[in-house]
Amino acid sequence: MTLIELSLVIFVVLSLMSATMYFAGNLGEYNKGKKASAALREVYAAQRLFLSDHPRRAVSSISSSEIIDYLPSDASSLPGVESLDGSTITIDYNVSPPVLKTAGGSVYDPSGCSEDSLWDVGE
Repeated sequence: MTLIELSLVIFVVLSLMSATMYFAGNLGEYNKGKKASAALREVYAAQRLFLSDHPRRAVSSISSSEIIDYLPSDASSLPGVESLDGSTITIDYNVSPPVLKTAGGSVYDPSGCSEDSLWDVGE
């Protein structure tokens, strides 16, 4: 092999490795969003089941203990969600569909779109 061919092969291998590392880093963020949307869908399903059994109740008056009884996973507490920076964010189940809230009370959706089903329940 000539020096040029060897250099070209090394360049291609390094390019593939850097692309793999870039996409692997984004995969962690995607998985966090996927887990968050799954947790929101569980709470949303529990919310709808509760409201079908109690049609005169307003969504804003539901307590967490009432929602927990209707969770499809038979959990003993509401599912936890982790933000991209590793902090814990809460699920606001008093709105329909439920949303993620930061400690400051603002809606958390780093995808920036409420219809993509990533970090939200979606359409």
